[in-house]
Amino acid sequence: MRILLVEDESDLQQLLKKRLAQSGYAVDAVADGWEAQDYLAAMQYDLIILDWMLPGLDGISLLAKFRRTDLITPVLLLTAKDNIEDRVTGLDAGADDYLIKPFAFDELLARIRALMRRPGNVRADTICVADLTVNFSSRTVTRGEKQISLSSKEFAVLEYLIRNQGIVLSKEKIEEHIWNYDFSGSSNVINVYIRYLRKKIDDDFDLKLIHTVRGAGYVLQERL
Repeated sequence: MRILLVEDESDLQQLLKKRLAQSGYAVDAVADGWEAQDYLAAMQYDLIILDWMLPGLDGISLLAKFRRTDLITPVLLLTAKDNIEDRVTGLDAGADDYLIKPFAFDELLARIRALMRRPGNVRADTICVADLTVNFSSRTVTRGEKQISLSSKEFAVLEYLIRNQGIVLSKEKIEEHIWNYDFSGSSNVINVYIRYLRKKIDDDFDLKLIHTVRGAGYVLQERL
């Protein structure tokens, strides 16, 4: 899941980016509304976390602006403004939820999960393919009776594969969804993580679930 974080408080931005990444999310972080607008024009996001008070183009103006383009990406508005009138203004401008600073990080995660469960953004909490079961809230993976331990990035790649089961995903598509916009690692990184997942998920089982489609990418399904 890919998130655009728009927050001009440097310390808070870096903290949230780090904690969200540790929780398995790919995060692009920007500090002003104009830069956020550029990112939204260039990339697709599953969620936008948007500060209200921003330099240049403020959060409410940005929100209203991209809602006029029929963008349906869920938006979680962050702000120190805590009176009813401000909440109404934010929601009427197009925010899907509203979180007042200061806040607990666990609450932010819970609100992200709740937004993803809303109609139009419904994402199953548990998916099974053959004897592989992935639960996204608890971040647990089992294959048959075997409990499988994954790193946060391994889990993110597996989540993207299993939520798109039966669809061939190119390396570029996986990288774009899982890694940040400014990612500059090896072009072989997807191959590496696919190899890690195969070792943990497929090697001990006769039925292989992660397949390579030569020249096209990877697909998770029971049969190729």
